[in-house]
Amino acid sequence: MTETLAATAPETEEPLPEFPMPRATGCPFAPPPTARALHSERPVARVRLWDGSAPWLVTRYADQRALLADRRVSSESTLPGFPHASAGFRENAARRRSFITMDDPEHARIRRMVTGPFAIKRIEAMRPDVQKITDELIDTMLAGPTPADLVRALALPLPSLVICKLLGVPYEDHDFFQRNSSLMINRHSSAEEVVGANEALTDYLDGLVAAKLADPADDMLSELAERVRAGELTRREAANMGVLLLVAGHETTANMIALGTVALLENPDQLAVLRDAEDPKVVGKAVEELLRYLSIVHNGRRRVALEDIEVGGETIRAGEGIIVYTGTGNWDEEVFPEPDRLDIGRDARRHVAFGFGVHQCLGQPLARMELQVVYGTLYRRIPTLRLATGIDQLPFKHDGLVYGVYELPVTWTS
Repeated sequence: MTETLAATAPETEEPLPEFPMPRATGCPFAPPPTARALHSERPVARVRLWDGSAPWLVTRYADQRALLADRRVSSESTLPGFPHASAGFRENAARRRSFITMDDPEHARIRRMVTGPFAIKRIEAMRPDVQKITDELIDTMLAGPTPADLVRALALPLPSLVICKLLGVPYEDHDFFQRNSSLMINRHSSAEEVVGANEALTDYLDGLVAAKLADPADDMLSELAERVRAGELTRREAANMGVLLLVAGHETTANMIALGTVALLENPDQLAVLRDAEDPKVVGKAVEELLRYLSIVHNGRRRVALEDIEVGGETIRAGEGIIVYTGTGNWDEEVFPEPDRLDIGRDARRHVAFGFGVHQCLGQPLARMELQVVYGTLYRRIPTLRLATGIDQLPFKHDGLVYGVYELPVTWTS
């Protein structure tokens, strides 16, 4: 195994493991076997990307947190050596910048403009509305035919409705923005498709920001419009921020709802504990464990070194790309004993599913609250919920930046 996984300098003839790596057949929740082997044998190792480049893959939890907090590591996606996920992502990065691919102080200045709506108190004030939406979607699903697709019935519409309300985006446009966001985050989308989808969404959000300038409301786009009015942002910059918030605000949570349901249905003992829980703390711990166990952002956090850095027994040189693979970090047995066991009683709060450091996910309070509501409601409302097909028949999303299932056929006993 060590010989086949040897990570060598890119100028040698020895083959490097290709990234992203395939998951093992029959193990849809586990990180890829090659990544787990590297974690054990060479936790900082070179891998080969689609364009022939050979960035460093960092697989151990401690090294990941150290690098994600290191100011010598840059998120700037326009720098030479940055390990882009595809030609489409590279082309898109060259055309427009997002604040999540900026470094401080520019990153901090722009991020501060949108932190307020994600403050825990403001998110908690939304919980009753999220509960109402969840119950209504479940009511509709129960009234319809079986099997039902849980993705279309609940997992996708719930976070889409919530982020639309938070931003001030008309939900009736959901087919448009869901279709384009799917193109944007798919590794196999062409450069033209990625750029075109981003352009379409940016034009759409730009029009909404213009409308909010003329007629503001109580939503995030109106707050961004005020920043435009004050000269702190251009309208296009505000639109770019809106695209990021809209796409990230529904894609990640939608996939967590669906994939978390699959994981729980495959672990009925854990599902029973969650379903019967009266204490919200039990549900909260279950959410954290599922975030750890699934690590749905499965394409890695991508960075580039600004200076030479010693980590994990290797020297990452200035200008070399870095991929922090949090899937293996969340399965690091030194931090999470028996990581391959789903244990909703585990204290998993230290996971890196939301990243770490200054670029840690801005929307994590919202995601946590939505997941707590759904996981605390769905299985109690439908205690006989079960898969309507074998797990080996589910269409898993191996081709995107976010892991999940395209469809989730479920049924239940009336």
